[in-house]
Amino acid sequence: MVVTLEEAKLYLRIDGDEEDALITNLILTAQEICEDILRYPLSEFKEIPAVLRQAVLYCVANMYEKREGAHYYMKNESGGISETIKVMKLILGNLRRESW
Repeated sequence: MVVTLEEAKLYLRIDGDEEDALITNLILTAQEICEDILRYPLSEFKEIPAVLRQAVLYCVANMYEKREGAHYYMKNESGGISETIKVMKLILGNLRRESW
């Protein structure tokens, strides 16, 4: 994983381990979103850029914060996942390929 469970929990300021499975799944989802934005697999990186790690943490934090609101995942909802992805595209813009 680009970001470890421990790093994500530190970023989220979570001490317990009750939500470890949820956070792990959020990390994996955030990585998939990054791959979609970048248009190539993260496995192509020899060394993970700091900006990519930050994008994953940003996405995990947003999904975690809004995890109980189904409206978050609606594509056209202001402030939802589409807004998160828009910011991630800006963060990852310099690493993005023109096409797959």
